[in-house]
Amino acid sequence: MGNCMDTVQQVDINTTYPSKGGSRTNLSSNPSTSTTKSGSARTNFTLPSSTNLSELPTPRTEGQILSSPNLKAFLFGDLKNATKNFRPDSLIGEGGFGCVYKGWIDEQTLAPSKPGTGMVVAVKKLKPEGFQGHKEWLTEVDYLGQLHHPNLVKLIGYCYDGDNRLLVYELMPKGSLENHLFRRGADPLPWGIRLKVAIGAARGLSFLHDDENQVIYRDFKASNILLDSEFNAKLSDFGLAKAGPTGDRTHVSTQVMGTRGYAAPEYIATGRLSIKADVYSFGVVLLELLTGRRALDRSKPATEQNLVDWTKPYLGDKRRLYRVMDMKLGGQYPKKGAHAVAGLALQCIRPEAKLRPQMSEVLEKLEELQDPKYNVTAPQVDTQRTSSGVSVPRSPMKAQPSPRRPSASASPLPAVGSPLLASRTAQVH
Repeated sequence: MGNCMDTVQQVDINTTYPSKGGSRTNLSSNPSTSTTKSGSARTNFTLPSSTNLSELPTPRTEGQILSSPNLKAFLFGDLKNATKNFRPDSLIGEGGFGCVYKGWIDEQTLAPSKPGTGMVVAVKKLKPEGFQGHKEWLTEVDYLGQLHHPNLVKLIGYCYDGDNRLLVYELMPKGSLENHLFRRGADPLPWGIRLKVAIGAARGLSFLHDDENQVIYRDFKASNILLDSEFNAKLSDFGLAKAGPTGDRTHVSTQVMGTRGYAAPEYIATGRLSIKADVYSFGVVLLELLTGRRALDRSKPATEQNLVDWTKPYLGDKRRLYRVMDMKLGGQYPKKGAHAVAGLALQCIRPEAKLRPQMSEVLEKLEELQDPKYNVTAPQVDTQRTSSGVSVPRSPMKAQPSPRRPSASASPLPAVGSPLLASRTAQVH
């Protein structure tokens, strides 16, 4: 029983595997109704490169989920051996759910092996009192035990032994997108890598959405986008995933859960969940890739704490977009490509869910940006300091003489430092 997963080579231990930030929470003041649809859940199958969601059956019992032939049922003692008894030097990440340890198992038998030999894996050990309870743990086993795609993280197996609940994944050597964007001291991601990550994540979401038996991910955020050694993105943590609406229904009604800053406004307000909520969350992550800022950041001035509210006035303005671009890029990004991504993000975060694009459309537009015509790097952006000592980017237009007035030094752009729109706390986890 079990899958033979790809061997992962060396691990970037300096990049924490899961994130501590963005804890999942119930965003609804009134725990809401149960789901209005009986989801089209998942079926058993062999391990292809991707799975046709139309093959997935109606919801399964716990016994059916845990007897999946695609997953290895590990003994707790085996995982203790694989992780050197969960020693601190095997710890590669932690969060509200518990801790993640690096371990080694035999590539063929999946039995524990000596450290440094065999296949390296990530073992997630849930806290018995953690917020990710048995239901979410079982949901993740259900979905990742059946859904297989190059842009979904591979679940190798699980352990259910008394109060011990563990999950065993392929290990993603580059850790999470969140750590690369926001961790202090992390090397800045070049524009090309950011675009590659966005495309990979979009492929994962598009796979979940593009079938009659839709799966709503419901927890799309930077910390759940894991990166392999080549910066290929894979979606992880399916504990909040829900089967999408069936028949002529447009949504399912459910308790509002998620991460603040990423959840769609209509979902927070009504509990009505559709695939367009994932599209909104994807738009927020695009903004994080553009700006290098978190979806919600209480350390910023009040008008800049909510990323959607802060950036929205600039996303459709080609002459002012540079003001919200990530300064760690040093101006080394293609202006045309950045404008296109900003415009796409603006479509994804539209307040009206029905006006947001489908993920298949988002993916198509992102893949078009790989065309060389979108990848002419802009001049490096200089910075200047405001009276408060904060560095802000200068307009890249200032570095180029005007074709009509070669000696002019003044920029036609509005003054830098004007206050931005007030924040809106928009999202769930």
